[in-house]
Amino acid sequence: MQKEIIVIIGGPGTGKTTIIDGLVAKGHCCYPEISRELTLEAKKQGIEQLFLEKPLLFSELLLEGRKKQFQNASNEPHEVVFIDRGIPDVLAYMHYIGDSYPATFDAACREHTYSKIFILPPWEEIYISDDERYENFEQAKLIYNHLTETYQNYGYELIEVPKDTMDNRILFILDEISK
Repeated sequence: MQKEIIVIIGGPGTGKTTIIDGLVAKGHCCYPEISRELTLEAKKQGIEQLFLEKPLLFSELLLEGRKKQFQNASNEPHEVVFIDRGIPDVLAYMHYIGDSYPATFDAACREHTYSKIFILPPWEEIYISDDERYENFEQAKLIYNHLTETYQNYGYELIEVPKDTMDNRILFILDEISK
């Protein structure tokens, strides 16, 4: 079987991390979202919101981290690897804030292609803000739209995960990848 690198995307607060944690608990190989690590590291250096204060620097660090995740996933012995957010997410967020980025960002999206993309729709009932998630629900919906558009621009067919229990969402994803 060919290696499958599967990305789970969605705006903030849609349940991505919960699903990744659930997949890990079921024994699947998963890579976590790395933007929180970058944000926490920047806070240690006195930068309260790296993405808001230095969006291009944050995005460059994120792009490098996501490219590294892709390489690591490619070398995993597992046939299927799940990743919480992919490389095109970086561009979608730059579009969201209206910032420009170097051509290398676009090249990275073209050079690293994923097997399947699952997208989680905005879901107000489960949406929670926290120290690393500064967006409100309306902004989360806009980010969702930018994610959809960006991934589709790179030729991906997005598979929308229904709003349901974590277990049912995981079953939906596992069923879709076995097709």
